[in-house]
Amino acid sequence: MSSEQISSLFRLMLEHLPPTLKLFGSTLLYSIPLGMIVALLKMCRIKPIKWLTELYILIMRGTPLLLQIIVVYYSVPILKLSGSCPEGLRSLLEKVDIQSSSYMFRMILIAFVLNYAAYFAEIFRGGIESIPKGQYEAAGALGFDRFQTFFRIILPQVVKRVIPASSNEVITLIKDTSLAYAMGYMEIMYIAKKQMSFYSSLVPLFMAGLFYFAFATLLTLLFRFVEKKLDYYK
Repeated sequence: MSSEQISSLFRLMLEHLPPTLKLFGSTLLYSIPLGMIVALLKMCRIKPIKWLTELYILIMRGTPLLLQIIVVYYSVPILKLSGSCPEGLRSLLEKVDIQSSSYMFRMILIAFVLNYAAYFAEIFRGGIESIPKGQYEAAGALGFDRFQTFFRIILPQVVKRVIPASSNEVITLIKDTSLAYAMGYMEIMYIAKKQMSFYSSLVPLFMAGLFYFAFATLLTLLFRFVEKKLDYYK
C-alpha cells in the first residue's frame, strides 16, 4: 500500500473511532454499577438469590462473549417467530425495529454489560470480603449505621484494592469491542476487515491493532496514575 492509501485508511478509521468509544464507554457506565449490585446479591444471606446470582456469573464467565452477543442479538427475531411467545410480549416485540442501527447497538451493549458485570461482580466481591470484619464492628461502635459504614469506610478501601484487577478488565474491554464487528457494527475492526478485502492487504488489520494498542497504553497510564493517587489508603 502507498503512503497516500495508508493516510486515507487512517482517516477512515478515525471517522469510525466514535462508535468504538461509544460501546466502550457505555459498557463501563452500566456494567460497573450492575457489577456492584450483583456482588452484593451474591453475598446475600437469602440462599435462592445467592444461587441464582452464582448461576448468572457462571454462565457469563463460562461462555464466550461472542456467543452471548449472537444470542442476545437474535433473541428478539426468534421470539417474534416463536409460536409459544405470549401475546402481550409478541405485541411489544412487534414495535422493535430489528433493522435499525439503534437496535444493533442496544443488543450488543446488553450482551457486553451482562458479560462484564459478572466479571466486575467477582472483583468487587473479593475486594469487599478482603476488608477485616473488625472494621464493621468498630464503625458500629462509633455510631455508624450499615449504609454509612459501607459508603464512608468500606467502599473507599475496596476501590483501592480492586483497581489493579479492574484495570485488567477495562483494558480487555477495549479489545473486546472488536467482537461487535460480527454483527456488522461499524467499529474499527469492521472497517479494517472491509479494507483488508478491498486492498488485499494485511495493513488495515495492523493499523487497527495499533489503535487498540494505543488505547490500551493510555488506559494503563491512566490506571497507574489513579493507583498513585490512592496510595494514601495504605
